[in-house]
Amino acid sequence: MTGITDLTADEARRVILRAQGLIGADARKGGTHAMLRRLGAVQLDTISVLARSHELVAYARLGAVGRSKIERAYWHNPAQSFEYWCHAACILPIEHWPLYSFRRRAYRERRYRWHEVPDGVDKLLDQVRESGPLTTSDVGGAKNGGPWWDWSESKIGLEWLLDIGEVVCSRRVGWRRVYDLAERVVPADLLAEDLSDEECITRLARIAGRSLGVANRTDLIDFLRLKGKHSAILDEVLLSGAVGLTPVSVTGWPGKKGLANAWADPAALESEPRGRHRTTLLSPFDSLIWHRGRTQRVFDFAYQLELYVPKHKRVHGYFTMPLLAGGRLIGRVDPARAGTTLVARQLSLEPGLSAAKWADAVREALWSAAEWVGCDTVHVERATPPRAPPDTERDRIASTPKTQADDQTDRPPSESAVCVVHRHRSRAR
Repeated sequence: MTGITDLTADEARRVILRAQGLIGADARKGGTHAMLRRLGAVQLDTISVLARSHELVAYARLGAVGRSKIERAYWHNPAQSFEYWCHAACILPIEHWPLYSFRRRAYRERRYRWHEVPDGVDKLLDQVRESGPLTTSDVGGAKNGGPWWDWSESKIGLEWLLDIGEVVCSRRVGWRRVYDLAERVVPADLLAEDLSDEECITRLARIAGRSLGVANRTDLIDFLRLKGKHSAILDEVLLSGAVGLTPVSVTGWPGKKGLANAWADPAALESEPRGRHRTTLLSPFDSLIWHRGRTQRVFDFAYQLELYVPKHKRVHGYFTMPLLAGGRLIGRVDPARAGTTLVARQLSLEPGLSAAKWADAVREALWSAAEWVGCDTVHVERATPPRAPPDTERDRIASTPKTQADDQTDRPPSESAVCVVHRHRSRAR
């Protein structure tokens, strides 16, 4: 392969951060609406600690934008976005509707995903047509009474209709999906666009490459969750140049010497990433880090979400959020809320990093997040390294016992636990 561009690992990392909207003020232009289109997909998740993940993704890039404003930008009338399966369940720009026809066809052919499709789906579709938009509550509820995956037949039917594109979710009420006919939600010109599998994957790979900035094959596969014949199509269109990404060789990334080991958005290579790095907590489901192998490769940051790890085996906490500062992942915070207090149940810097050097970044990340969710106090219960940074005019640090907000009741509080109880008003934002 000719025309390979060489990148150092640091150069690739900065290109990735800019592509993800985490360098420079320009990334804030256009607000949440533009951010979604820059990222291509924003993952959804039911868990809400400080806020839900799709809100945290916007906050990380845009700062303290109002949460109701974020919601309106995602789900609006007429629809500006829709929910579908990309990397996972994601909010996607409405104009990308035609690009997922390859997946809708695959689901229709398979007629199964997590559950067998029940009889009576046609009647359910008629009900949406006559009475929609509607939620699962309008058709008898979502569950049969067992575990969370024990869906009712009406829930299975509605999700199947969503999978194959007969219905669309373009907004939520009380975190419940609102289903309506695709023909009533998706603009007619988009609904009429008929793309082949190859056309879909080519255009989606271009979107994924632009969102990721620099990505190897595994990263692109993970972004779009391709397999089988669809991953084979990706290989073909990458090698043919149809996707329009530039082959690059990133120092330290896996690959053979002298050959490209990744692909880059050509527009991202035209100028040096410049501007202030964002200092922020990141959702575990943020597209910057949702591929854990990529996170290790790009940031040398080994990250595992410990939601499903037994409490006594957790190392960093229940909902650990990586801390981004200076273009690097410098540590992680396990957050909680107790009234108007943001609680950092555990705060850990990466091995070898100086607490004194990074103290201001940690404070900025914690206080910014606290103010965004309406908290006026920050408690840090455990910290690694254990010693708190020295007092300054901006922050007064004092010892404090463990609060009841910590769900890890089988673990005693650390003797080095600290509480940030005050911050000088000049720091307020």
